[in-house]
Amino acid sequence: MDSLHDARQIERVAALSEAADGTAPLDEATLMALRHPDRFRSWVEGDAVAVLVDGQISLVVAPEARGHGLGAKLLERLMGEVGPQVDLEAWSHADHPAARRLAERTGFERARELWVMRRRTSTPLPRLEPPPGVRLRSYTDADADAVLRLNAAAFAAHPEQGAMDAENLAERMAEQWFDPAGLILAVDTSEGAEGRLLAFHWTKRHTHDLGEVYVVGVDPDAQGAGLGRLVTLAGLHHLADLQVNEVILYVESDNAAAIRVYRDKLGFTHASEDTHVMYRRPS
Repeated sequence: MDSLHDARQIERVAALSEAADGTAPLDEATLMALRHPDRFRSWVEGDAVAVLVDGQISLVVAPEARGHGLGAKLLERLMGEVGPQVDLEAWSHADHPAARRLAERTGFERARELWVMRRRTSTPLPRLEPPPGVRLRSYTDADADAVLRLNAAAFAAHPEQGAMDAENLAERMAEQWFDPAGLILAVDTSEGAEGRLLAFHWTKRHTHDLGEVYVVGVDPDAQGAGLGRLVTLAGLHHLADLQVNEVILYVESDNAAAIRVYRDKLGFTHASEDTHVMYRRPS
């Protein structure tokens, strides 16, 4: 089966799964990879699909096809073709019990937890008060290189976000949801700084009612000055002005400092069912 046909089948099965489970089974990086045949490998068995992108597996079975071992069969095929020498990772969105059982049977270990935190915009926000020497403004095309440099530095240890390059940035900005006004920059206006980028908050509006704290990046040299909270708050004000009803964000479960800010300072909450789990099979 050709890659284009596979991509359409993968998207169809993913849509059926999301409608039944209420959680999208494919993340943004995987969906973007499906547009490029050279970026993914796929295995299809009726209404069960497996996708491999940069060592990360997405395994999806349509609701009516579950309970017949199709997911396990596809995973065995994938692992057999890839071989034991390759590190493999797999996300279980919303920590699905079937994924947990399959991981245990096939030698995958729980490696990461990603929380979804939520905030209703009906809750009042703190005032936005930039400190002296810092100005908030919207993104322009002239800022692309500065955003990429800061992103690479801020997410040097992050396995997904830190790899963003100019091509990937342009691809994201070509998405229908992108709005330059929703990419908010904090720049240094102190003498001699020449508007150096200190931090940014890239917001995302999924639907009329739902917004997201998409990416928050802070220059490592500017850490500790409250800039992360500042740009996050600026983005929340922006989304509230757009009249979305709810804002979500994703945060690593072990990032205690960020969770404290989101929960205690900005009013986000987390429910146990809003947890995505990464399983890893070491080579």
